Amino acid sequence: MEPLVEGLIRAFQLIASFDPEVYGIMFLSLRVSGTATILAALVAIPFGAFVGLHEFVGRRLLINVVNTLMGLPPVVVGLVVYLILSSRGWLGPLNLLYTPTAMIIAQLIMCVPIVAGITISSVRSVEKKVVDSAKSLGATDWQVSWTILSEARTGLMTAIITAFGAAISEVGAIMIVGGNIQYYTRALTTAIVLETRMGEFDLALALGIILLALSFAVNLLLTHLQMREAR
Repeated sequence: MEPLVEGLIRAFQLIASFDPEVYGIMFLSLRVSGTATILAALVAIPFGAFVGLHEFVGRRLLINVVNTLMGLPPVVVGLVVYLILSSRGWLGPLNLLYTPTAMIIAQLIMCVPIVAGITISSVRSVEKKVVDSAKSLGATDWQVSWTILSEARTGLMTAIITAFGAAISEVGAIMIVGGNIQYYTRALTTAIVLETRMGEFDLALALGIILLALSFAVNLLLTHLQMREAR
């Protein structure tokens, strides 16, 4: 237990001293995962709302596809993005491989199905009497849709928070496309893997504590939203 205790003590010292490497890694993770989540929300919420609100041919199949993609293996996403961004890939001339942008693209691909799937489920779970009440009051189709989205707002927030939590804790895809380059593409999860392999357990523990704290904050926010809505 002594190595673990000593490592934890040194880890807290690194955090308390505002070690530039530790906080640089943290802020890069927040920037990459935050950007990917925001972009995913902008794309997936309108898409999920449309699918959830409208009946059309192939809707059930599309929902099944979205639900399947919610479990995309990160390493597969990383491999596909790597092949697209590599020198012989479609976007090779843009030189995006081993950059934060490549990491954002990989996490975006992972986040879109999560946000879309939860949005569809949230919209479909709105009680029918809410829709009937809006229509009885003479609401237009657009107003009915807005009412449904308002009722499903907790689910939409859950979708965004869940996607962010999945993005910031992901390691496989961003390691493949980001390269884990020090001071440039080294995120919390990839840095933990590297520092553990190198035997730098104090730095790995410091980064692990920060990652756990961020995950706790995300889950705390989600719980608060759910409890507030239940009142």
